[in-house]
Amino acid sequence: MPDGPHVRALRGATTVDEDTVDQVTERVGELLQALMAQNGLVEDDIISIIFTATADVVSTFPATAARAFGFGAVPLLCASEIPVPGAMPRCVRALLHVSTTLGRDELRHVYQHGAQSLRDDLPG
Repeated sequence: MPDGPHVRALRGATTVDEDTVDQVTERVGELLQALMAQNGLVEDDIISIIFTATADVVSTFPATAARAFGFGAVPLLCASEIPVPGAMPRCVRALLHVSTTLGRDELRHVYQHGAQSLRDDLPG
């Protein structure tokens, strides 16, 4: 396989304690900053981001929160998480498509706050 950049998918999730514009904006920004820092990425490396939110997160779009943190040139999309009984409440998930030289096994997926338990199989 060539040494150049590859398109990879990077996952992350966070929760909010309360559904407010300020808290969603803060937590989405925190999640994106951690994903970028832990994977050595800059905005130009981001191809697109798909966000999902549980039905109890309606104060703002996660994409609006991402734009507040400077992701204005990145294509962003929001969708509803499917309402599975017993699923984690007040959760925002992100799927980033990135251009990176990292291999799949080198990617650092980030799960913060209550969402940490979603993927406790991943290294912290």
